[in-house]
Amino acid sequence: MTSLHRRRPRFAVGCAWAAFAVLIAGPAWADPAPAFETLLDRIGLTPSAVEAEALLDAAEARVRQAAVRPNPTLGLEAENAFGRGSFRGYANAETTLSFSQDLELWGRRSARVGAARADAGTAALRRDQAAVEAAARLALAYAEAEAAERRADLAAEALTVIIADTRAALALVEEGREPLLRGIQGESEAAAAKASLDEAEAERDAAFARLTAIAMLSTPVTSIETSLIDRTPSTTVGASVSPQVRVAEAERSAAETRIAVERVRATPDVTASVGVRRFEEKNETALIFGLSLPLPLFDRNRGNIEAAQADFRAADARLVSARQDAEADRNAAQARLRASASRVSAADAGVTAGEEAYRLSRIGFEAGRISQLELRSSRTALITARNGAVDARLARVRAEIDLARLQGRLPFGTAQ
Repeated sequence: MTSLHRRRPRFAVGCAWAAFAVLIAGPAWADPAPAFETLLDRIGLTPSAVEAEALLDAAEARVRQAAVRPNPTLGLEAENAFGRGSFRGYANAETTLSFSQDLELWGRRSARVGAARADAGTAALRRDQAAVEAAARLALAYAEAEAAERRADLAAEALTVIIADTRAALALVEEGREPLLRGIQGESEAAAAKASLDEAEAERDAAFARLTAIAMLSTPVTSIETSLIDRTPSTTVGASVSPQVRVAEAERSAAETRIAVERVRATPDVTASVGVRRFEEKNETALIFGLSLPLPLFDRNRGNIEAAQADFRAADARLVSARQDAEADRNAAQARLRASASRVSAADAGVTAGEEAYRLSRIGFEAGRISQLELRSSRTALITARNGAVDARLARVRAEIDLARLQGRLPFGTAQ
């Protein structure tokens, strides 16, 4: 009897402290994150999107440069001047002013422009893919932050419920209807619940920090008001060809154009020239003109042609692999999305059943018809069901993100 009286004040103080901890656990201020659609408007400012846009600008600049003709060559030559004998001085010199131009025959210019345009097309597809990837990353960070916030709220609520149950058990201990062991167990459960709350709050703060960084927000996020994990995925269907496949197709096409460029480079580079020659001795002038081209005796560019053909075979193999992976990943993502929708429905039903079971267990416990072990079991089942519902919603968001990435669209049917 003496030990019981000594234990009660310590236990009561522990419960009071835990309750106070719950009250001060939440932040005194909150800065809610903007809605997901609002953050999507800032996708173009993300480093990956800026990089992809810059690479596209560079590729388009190379197209413009490829279309430019080569500069002509202006030459000035003096012969038979400042020698000896009759060639002393400049009186018998022959001065030639010439103008030379590379004719770019055999389709050199068109092949060069075609290769540059193919590279620009690939860069444009990569820019679009970067926007989809950035949106997927943002959606995942947003959903994980919201899920972490809900887990922290559930942990705080669980601690409150455990304290209330423990107080009810203490009352029964005081009445002699429950052994002191039940009170000790309740205090232990409250301490464990407080530790779980601290962990959940740390995960929440870390998730908020990630969202703040990914969304490039100037003010740290401390709460989320507009839900994303409760949103039902849209039935919007994206492109029939995934961005990965489209990029692989563009890379294959660009590799094919580079073969044509290397083949053209194997042909002679013809240069035409025209000019005027002045004969100082007779004070007369004459026109000169001609053509020049290298003789392909040693270098026929065979190594570069073979290298370009090998690059094309590699790009073709990557395209086949991308198509196979895209088909398998799309089917898997659709299956996961269907399964996650069923899981959410089942989890919600489990939460409803768990809440009713706990309510009845609490009534029975207070009436003395149900033991504390049964109450603890129903309470644990309810806490598990609520956290399972959060996990199910987060899994549904992840499945939607994966499917949207494979379909080349923004998550939840948002237009790109």
